[in-house]
Amino acid sequence: MARHEFPADARLRPGHPVRTCIGCRKPAPAADLLRVVARQTQPEGWVVVPDPGRRLSGRGAWLHPDRGCLGQAEKRRAFGRALRVSGSLDTAALDRVIDSDLTIRPHPQQSSTS
Repeated sequence: MARHEFPADARLRPGHPVRTCIGCRKPAPAADLLRVVARQTQPEGWVVVPDPGRRLSGRGAWLHPDRGCLGQAEKRRAFGRALRVSGSLDTAALDRVIDSDLTIRPHPQQSSTS
């Protein structure tokens, strides 16, 4: 079995869940990530719905609430794989939540030296 190395801040909080962002593929505490789920809107259409309360049923995926991670996830088509859905995925609701959330919580791994 492969051993995975988690970031220092994740190791400092034992007992707290660690999840991997589907955009940047970096592990982070679940409290720092936004859970998303897929909801079917038409026979072949799906919408990606943010689940900030982490209570919606269905398979979830985790994403930093950051425009960069969202862009990477869309580019890599990670939503379909992570949520195990086929067909078109609409991320407009997720776009709105991330745009409104950016002023409150920037990506935790951004730094001014990068």
